[in-house]
Amino acid sequence: MKILIITETFVPSTDGVVTRLKASIRFFLRAGHDVRIIAPDHGVTEFEGAQIDGIPARHLLLYRSKKFALPSRKVKKLIKDFDPDVVHAVNPALLGVAGVHYSKKLGYPLLASYHTQVPKYADYYNLPMFKGFLWWYFRKIHDQATINLCTSEVVKKELDERNFKNVHVWKRGVDTDLFHPSNHEPTMRETLTNGQPNKKLLLFVGRLAPEKEIEKIRDVLEKSDEFVLAIVGDGPHRSSLEKYFEGTNTVFTGFMHGEQLAQAYASSDVFIFPSTTETLGLVITEAMASGLPIVAARSGPTCEQIDDQRTGLLYDPQQDGDFVEKVLQFENETLRKRLSKTARNEIAGMSWDAQSEQILDYYRDVVGIEKPEAIDDKRHDFY
Repeated sequence: MKILIITETFVPSTDGVVTRLKASIRFFLRAGHDVRIIAPDHGVTEFEGAQIDGIPARHLLLYRSKKFALPSRKVKKLIKDFDPDVVHAVNPALLGVAGVHYSKKLGYPLLASYHTQVPKYADYYNLPMFKGFLWWYFRKIHDQATINLCTSEVVKKELDERNFKNVHVWKRGVDTDLFHPSNHEPTMRETLTNGQPNKKLLLFVGRLAPEKEIEKIRDVLEKSDEFVLAIVGDGPHRSSLEKYFEGTNTVFTGFMHGEQLAQAYASSDVFIFPSTTETLGLVITEAMASGLPIVAARSGPTCEQIDDQRTGLLYDPQQDGDFVEKVLQFENETLRKRLSKTARNEIAGMSWDAQSEQILDYYRDVVGIEKPEAIDDKRHDFY
């Protein structure tokens, strides 16, 4: 099968969407499929044998730390030249809109996946008046796809309620060989604790942006000197966070990847995930695979990932002080060890292969729904 993936973000960027795509593409290539990627041009032209066609990228006003590609007519030529069996538009918002438009115009089978709750982010960027427009905009884009995927049952329910068409859940995955408790590394722990390895190490991994609500963790550090914090990642909010956490036992590391990231997880004690706006916290799965108990909000997809009191603790974001109270429970080492063991056991049998095979099945479904004879007829009109 010739698979064309059009995505708003790809290597060398690092986030949950990129991690999922990389795992899927590796699986597709091993299975003998021909994969092509259209993505913002960040100077990378191939990924493990799959060609990347870059579209010029630029900084946007509200998000200066990352470059995005805008819709381009070049996408039409790239689609026609590759002549795919199926097109997958990943998180279509800017570049992906061109992918959706030209795929439909040229008659190629189209699937789209929804990964980011952009309308909900409007509150964090002081733009609540745009939420209605953003829901309309994304629904209009996704309704052009034959099948739409999202990454949790909670998000599926919301998209269904907002009249998105034919929505299905794309399974979770994680590399349980890479993310494993055995990757505990004393030198890494020394670094992340800023030379205080005997204290309990709280870990946050992710994009540093306002909607992540990382500021909540400072209250824990002020309530108890038993904890230190490591923040792994980067983003537009980093400088503000560094000022906010100044004077606390907090280390900012910037991005980590691969084995280094796996060591960071396995060398920590508790994973902290304050956000209430995620479609799927892939970092939660990576942390659990590494043997870390989780503290996360009792809202949205986190409830699908975390079994309260078994693999982590869920806090009520509407209850003042509940987040701090939940984290402070990990002063009890017995609780931490019990939840740590269960968290790892919960994830141990997971891999990326099942979700990659699942998406291949959806590709086949889309191709089957969009009959080849009808596709050929439609293409003829535009060549």
